[in-house]
Amino acid sequence: MNAALLEVRGLKVGFPTPDGLVRASDTVDLELYHREILGLIGETGSGKTVLGMAILRLLQPNTVIEGEIRYRGRDLLSLPEDEMRKVRGREIGVVLQNSGTSLNPVYTVGDQIAEAATLHQGLKGSEARHRAVELLDAVRIPDPAVMAREYPHRFSGGMRERALIAMALACSPSLLIADEPTKGLDAVTKREIIDLFAEVNRDRSVLFITHDIEAAATLATRVAVMYAGEIVEIGAAGEVLSDPAHPYTRGLLASLPERGMRPIPGSAPSLITPPPGCRFSPRCATKDCKSEHPGLVEVGPGHYARCMLYDRG
Repeated sequence: MNAALLEVRGLKVGFPTPDGLVRASDTVDLELYHREILGLIGETGSGKTVLGMAILRLLQPNTVIEGEIRYRGRDLLSLPEDEMRKVRGREIGVVLQNSGTSLNPVYTVGDQIAEAATLHQGLKGSEARHRAVELLDAVRIPDPAVMAREYPHRFSGGMRERALIAMALACSPSLLIADEPTKGLDAVTKREIIDLFAEVNRDRSVLFITHDIEAAATLATRVAVMYAGEIVEIGAAGEVLSDPAHPYTRGLLASLPERGMRPIPGSAPSLITPPPGCRFSPRCATKDCKSEHPGLVEVGPGHYARCMLYDRG
């Protein structure tokens, strides 16, 4: 495989609280390759969104971050803020979660997209507005010249999601981070958004953060599964989702309605005081992982799992 576009090495992200440090991301290693869609799946609170926002350096100022995030060989965590602003939008685009609150209600959708083109591409006036209409047309907004003059409340949920994608594509970034882009959409609209991301992927890489395992299965080249701040399994999407190696991944898939809707017993651990061994051990039948913390072990070509069933030292 070619050299990675994005490399995350030993990433730790913590949020200070009166009760202690919340370890939202703990020693995460990840690669994303050119023109690849990497699906990042897991329960709410597993650290998926935190990982995406850490890559963009959009977390609160008191966040404790360690490790490396290398984009095209440059460590984003060591860049001065003025250099990082040039990376955001221009080289790495983002589709934020919740389209209903991510668009500014007092500006037209066209003006918000044009602002991105002005900021990063130097377009002004009519050029920026024309670029906004082009992008709305590219993401299949009907009557784009008319809709560019409308405010976000005039857009349906699916249209707002398309507008966010258009904004993220304003500067033709090489990497797009999409956080829950199919959340809350009906089946038809979700299918359209999935098809749109498949088109977007022709020219760029996508980190697709989602609870929607069906969408990840349809779109992703590879899938990474997060649990309690760690990646517990990663590999080719077809293999991970059809023949999962980690007990958590198996439980997550079994909880889907189409697979019997069998919930995983128990609940996710505290990220302030996680279990001393495997973080999934309180919810798992394996007996010898309550004190030893397993590493990611290759269980097949390019397929890794963090489990004592495989990590025997």
